[in-house]
This record gives sequence, structure tokens and C-alpha cells, in this order.
Amino acid sequence: MDRIRILDCTLRDGGYVNDFRFGKEAICEMIRKLANASIDIIECGFLRSGDTDADRSTYGSVEELSGYIGRKNRSLMYVAMVQYGAISAEEICDCREDSIDGIRVTFHEHEIDPAFVLGRALMDKGYKVFMQPVGTATYTDEALLALIMRINQLKPYAFYMVDTLGTMYKNDLLRMFYLMDHNLNRKIVLGFHSHNNLQLSFANAQELMQLNTPRRLIVDSSVYGMGRGAGNLNTELVTQYVNTNFGLKYDNLEILEMIDEYVKPLSLKYSWGYNAAYYLASAKGCHPNYASYLLNKQTLHMKDINAILGTLDMEKRTLYDAEYAAEEYTKYQSHHVDDSETVAFVQSQIDGKKVLLLAPGKSIVRQAGAVRNMAASKEAYVVCVNFIPKDVPCDMIFVSNTKRFRHRDFAAADAAVVVTSNVRQAGEGRYQVADYSSYLNEEYCVSDNAGLMCINLMKKAGAKRLLLAGFDGFSMDVRNNYYDNAFTVDVEAEYLEEMTLAIKRKLGQLKNQLDLEFLTESMYKE
Repeated sequence: MDRIRILDCTLRDGGYVNDFRFGKEAICEMIRKLANASIDIIECGFLRSGDTDADRSTYGSVEELSGYIGRKNRSLMYVAMVQYGAISAEEICDCREDSIDGIRVTFHEHEIDPAFVLGRALMDKGYKVFMQPVGTATYTDEALLALIMRINQLKPYAFYMVDTLGTMYKNDLLRMFYLMDHNLNRKIVLGFHSHNNLQLSFANAQELMQLNTPRRLIVDSSVYGMGRGAGNLNTELVTQYVNTNFGLKYDNLEILEMIDEYVKPLSLKYSWGYNAAYYLASAKGCHPNYASYLLNKQTLHMKDINAILGTLDMEKRTLYDAEYAAEEYTKYQSHHVDDSETVAFVQSQIDGKKVLLLAPGKSIVRQAGAVRNMAASKEAYVVCVNFIPKDVPCDMIFVSNTKRFRHRDFAAADAAVVVTSNVRQAGEGRYQVADYSSYLNEEYCVSDNAGLMCINLMKKAGAKRLLLAGFDGFSMDVRNNYYDNAFTVDVEAEYLEEMTLAIKRKLGQLKNQLDLEFLTESMYKE
């Protein structure tokens, strides 16, 4: 099993949990126990400019770090991590026999050029250099291949695939591995660092280790899964797996003692591990710190956290921005309402009736006779979505679009009006107000689609039978999407197709929960 090596990152990645404050004696003992357990690569912490606190696993210099290692086991490797920008190459001495053997350089996609300069400088100082890009799971194949070509020129000791957001399933792992393995210089070791948001770190590690490849591999883990948010792959689990399936190699008793003496007490004071909020962060492709921030507010239900994460700007999601998180939280809280009375009102209106939902698709004109006949039926309760039809009387209007609200006189309509709480112009007491976040959808491109939000409200209010008209789907020719050209907006064709497929999936899911039919023609039909 020399082809596969385990790297323990408890003192580094686990340090995010307790601000790296393990205590000097504990740091020394944890390094010693990991060495006694024969862990192949021991990550001792961060190298950071100016750090001098002896009780933290962050070190201002390699010389300082050497005092924590003690007598080295020469068959193992000792490393530290450098976060690009946290310390310069000039502050790091040449590689010493009594200190670390390697340095892991972590960097974001926009930092590739200067990070490679740093990597080369550290290689010239004699270190085994690990190049570790943040969030390789978010790279496009083209960007990843370009990075690999540069890695082949640099020739570091190792290159990593990093599941920073904990979003990778088996197929994602295998696709990325084969892309890297096929294009990466054979002499470069390939590493895998995962986060456990979806509880898949151990499964993915097993999948990777079982691959029939001559490529040397490194699998990162931490004792007891210690790490911020959902944590990491558990060292004690992966070492036991190797011992059981590939031959005895690691002394797990040493790791269990480390848990008992040092890590378990920390778990009673700090929390990490699987949590619904971290699952949501992964599902939404967000940095786990967004989930941590929202959890720590202690004011939000899971549906609220889901709503906030789902509305974050796509370009902001992968890199945590504390100021942006605070802004989005404040924005959300400003339109969050208790809509129990509104739901009760809707329930009283639709009780026992078939709900006819009208959206502004062109089919309500092409099949106007069928729409009018159904609307006139005594069994139907007519709800219009974001518009007032010209020749069909409606009982209720659902409005979630601020622009539509501003340009239509809904107050003059002879119908009940329900607005979602993001519609800031709605006057107090004039309308029924529904909580915007409660009716959002999971898929980002249609999270606030008005038709789906209205269906969600009807479902919450107890509707059992829904008949849809004007839910046409989006044509690539935007002029064909609405019965009234005033509704037309210029949207990229690719995005229109994505929205149509997402709405079709959601309606298919809803059909398992409601008696849902189409009155007019629709792309969403099975």
C-alpha cells in the first residue's frame, strides 16, 4: 500500500474549529501519536507571517515549528501549509533535517500566477511542494486542464483535487480523477482533500483507493473528522479501512488515544460534523462559512437558511465574504413575515374547490374558449399569477414580481390580492402578504419563479386539485412566451432552456403530491 498514503490534517484543518489553540504540549503529543500510528504524512499546521503564539498550531517560521516535532520518524513526512499571501518565500528558511519536509501551497483560481512563483521558490529551498488549488470541483474542465499543464511544467511533489464545498458525488470524483490522471505527469502524486457536507468523504475515499491505477495517491483526513463546518474524512475510519482491506499498516490505538485525550474534549466545547445547514450549503454550492454565519445568528429556521443560501449571487458563493453574508441576512430579515393568517385566508377561499391557475402564456389566448369555460364553472376557483386577464374573471391574484406590481393596478381588480413580502410597495393592510422565502424553489434558475411559488402556496393552504393554464414553457423566440408583448423580457436562449427543464422537473415532483393537470398546451407535460 505504499502507492496510497494518508495525510492527517487535524492540526491544520481541524484548527479552524478552535482557532488553532490546541496548546503547545498537546500539539507536540498529537504529532508524536500520529507518528506512532505510522500516519504517512503529518500536517503540523499553518506557516503564517508574524504568528508567535506557542499554544496555536500556526507558526511564524520553520525554525519555530521544528521545536514541536521532536525526534522525527524518518520513514514519515512532516509538512505545513502556506496559504498564498500569508507568508513570503523570503520568510521561510531552506529545508532542514530536523523540521518539516514539505509545504502545501493553497491558492484560489485568481492567485495561480503568484502561487506558482511561491511554489517554485519553495522547491528551490529543498521542500517537497504540494500545489493545492482551492475548490477544484468548481473549475471548468478547460481551466483545470490549463492548470495541469502548468503543474507539469513546475513538477511539484503533489497536486490536489479539492472538494472545498463538499459537493462531490462518486461520478464527480471519477470524472475529475480520470481527467487529472490522464493529463498529469506520472511522477507527480495526486492528492484528494474532501469535506463531509454530504457525508460522502469516506465513500469517495474508498472509491479512490480501489481504483486500479499505478498513480501514487494521498488521501487527506483528520482525527474524529475534526474540521470547520461538516468536518473532514475521519482518520480513524480510513486507516481502519486500509488495515482491513490492504494489509496492516497503521496503529489505530494511537489514534483512538489521541481522540480520547485531545480531540473528544474539544468536541464537547466546539461543534463540527454533519448538520442540515452544511448540507444545504453544499447543495447550493456555497462556502460552509455562510452556513456557519447563519446558524450562529440563532434566529433562523432551516427553511430560512435554505432561502438565504439559495439567493446568494453565484459569483459570491464559493469564496466567503462576511460583509456580504451580513448584508444578505439583513435583507432577508427585512421582508420575512409570519404569514399564517394569509395561509388561513387562502385555505378558506379554495376549500373543496378545483384551483385554476392562470399564468400569462400565449396558450390562454390560443385556447381561450377552454379557459373561459373552466373559469365560469362553479367548481373552479381562479387564481392569476402576476397579471390581470382581460376577459377572464378571477377570484385571486398572486403577485411576487416587484416590476409587475409596480406597472399594474392590482388594487383596482375585483379580486383578493396576495403579494409576497419582497414586494416592498404593497400598502399595509391592503393586501394579503405571503412570506417570500417560504415559497422559493430549490433550483437556482427558477428559485423565485412566480408560477411555482404560487403552487407552493396553494399546496401549503391545502389545495388538492390544480388545473394549469398559460404554463407554456419558454420558447427560444422570446416574442412567443407571453400573451401580451408587454411581459416580454430579453433573456439568453440557453437560460430559457435551463428554466424550462427545471420547471418541468419541479412540476413532475409536485404531481406526486397534488392532483395537477394542464388545461392548455405546455412544454412541461410529460
